[in-house]
Amino acid sequence: MSLGLSFDIAATQGAARTGVITTPRGGIRTPAFMPVGTAATVKAMHPQAVKALGADIVLANTYHLMLRPGAEQIAALGGLHEFMQWPGPILTDSGGFQVMSLSKLRKLDETGVTFQSHIDGSRHVLTPERAIEIQGLLGSDIQMQLDECVRLPCSDADVERAMRLSLRWAERSKRAFDQASGHALFGIVQGGANAPLRIESAKALASMEFDGNAIGGLAVGEPQAVMLAMIETVVPHLPEAKPRYLMGVGAPDDLLESVARGIDMFDCVMPTRAGRHGLVYTRAGRINLRNAKHASDKAPIDPQAACEAARIYSRAYLHHLVKAGEILGMMLLTEINLSYYQELMAGMRGAILAGGFDGFRAETKAAWAQGEGKP
Repeated sequence: MSLGLSFDIAATQGAARTGVITTPRGGIRTPAFMPVGTAATVKAMHPQAVKALGADIVLANTYHLMLRPGAEQIAALGGLHEFMQWPGPILTDSGGFQVMSLSKLRKLDETGVTFQSHIDGSRHVLTPERAIEIQGLLGSDIQMQLDECVRLPCSDADVERAMRLSLRWAERSKRAFDQASGHALFGIVQGGANAPLRIESAKALASMEFDGNAIGGLAVGEPQAVMLAMIETVVPHLPEAKPRYLMGVGAPDDLLESVARGIDMFDCVMPTRAGRHGLVYTRAGRINLRNAKHASDKAPIDPQAACEAARIYSRAYLHHLVKAGEILGMMLLTEINLSYYQELMAGMRGAILAGGFDGFRAETKAAWAQGEGKP
C-alpha cells in the first residue's frame, strides 16, 4: 500500500464495515460520503462549512480543472488544497466519466482520448499518463486511473472492449504514478452489468495491488437492483484490507444498501444539485419545496436535525426562496442536504460499531417511507 494511505477496519456487521482511512492530511471515517467540488468548490458552500458538517474529504474533477484554470496554473498557485482552502484529504477522479458525458467530438483509441472542451471547443488529449500527471500537479491525496465509462444499457461487446481497455490503462496509470509521492492511487472496476466481466476486471485490478479499488460504470442508467447485484458480484473479489469506493452513487437509499454490501466510500452531486433545485433530503424522506402546499407551512424542515438551517427556517420561507430563485435558498438547501448525508453516514458508522446496523437500516427506511417520497 502507498506510503500515503492506510486503512484500519474497526468493526464489521455482515458485509458492512466501519474504519478509518489514514492519509498525511488526516483521517477519513468510513463509510464516507465525499461532497463533490467539481471546479474546486462545493457549490454554494464555504469550505469551512463543508468541514463543519462532518465531511473528512471532498472530491474534485480532473476534467473540469484541466480545462479551467488548468492543472499547471493550480500547481503554480500552490496546489489544489491551497487553491481552494481545503486542508483535508482530496480525491480527484481521472476525467474519464466527464469525457464520456460532457465533451464534444470524442475520439478514443489505445493511446487515450482526444476531445473538444464543452466550454470553448478547444482540443485536448487525455492519456493514462497525462491523467496521472494532472492529478499530481493538483496534489490530490487519492488519485484515480483513467478508464473508459460506457452508459448502460450497452452491448456486451462494447462493455467488454471498454473493460479490457480500462485494464490496460490501469497498468499504464500505475506505471506513471509515483509510488513514493505520499499520495494513493485507486484502480477502477468496469464491466457494465455483465457479472463475468466484472469479476475478471476486479481480479485483474486486485493483482495490480492498487491502494484502493473503485467500482465504476454504475449509476449511469441502470435500475438499482442491477447496481446492487454488480456490487455483490464484485466485492468478494476485491482485497478485503483495502478501501472500496462506489463512484458517482449518492441517493440515500443507494448509500444504505451499498454499505450493507461492503462499500466504504461514495461521491455524488445529488445533494448539492438537488438543493439548487428545491429538493431536500431528511430523516422523513425527500421534500420538494417547490410544491405549493409548503407556501404557508410554518414548520421547519426537521426540528431535530443537526443542521441549524433545517431547524430554524420555516418551509414557507424556504419555499419562497426557491420560487423566487434567491441564492440564499440554494445555499440553505445545499447545507441541509449535505448535513443530512453526513448524519446518515455517521449513523451507519455508529450502528456498525455497536452491532446494530440491521436495525438502523430498517428504521431508516421505515422513516423515509413516511415522508413525501423515498430518497
